[in-house]
Amino acid sequence: MAKTAKKKAAKPRKANAAFMKPVTPSAALAEVVGSKPIPRTEVTKKLWAYIKKNGLQDKTNKRMIKADAALKPVFGGKATVNMFEMTKLVSKHLK
Repeated sequence: MAKTAKKKAAKPRKANAAFMKPVTPSAALAEVVGSKPIPRTEVTKKLWAYIKKNGLQDKTNKRMIKADAALKPVFGGKATVNMFEMTKLVSKHLK
């Protein structure tokens, strides 16, 4: 019985097609990640690269992201958001 469980686990995981489908960022989000349609996974990667490059993570609580001039419209005008709230706010800027 244990051998069949191992065989199932050995199968390579397929990427979720919904995550790989290119999405178009809004004008506000395009300032940070670019205006070309890209998959959600790339949007997240580029957003985190921007946050780290500009030092926008809170030093003590790394879950909190500070908004600069480019991110404030994406974050709905909020000065700081946590990383879970950020993904929800960013998804509103994707078509």
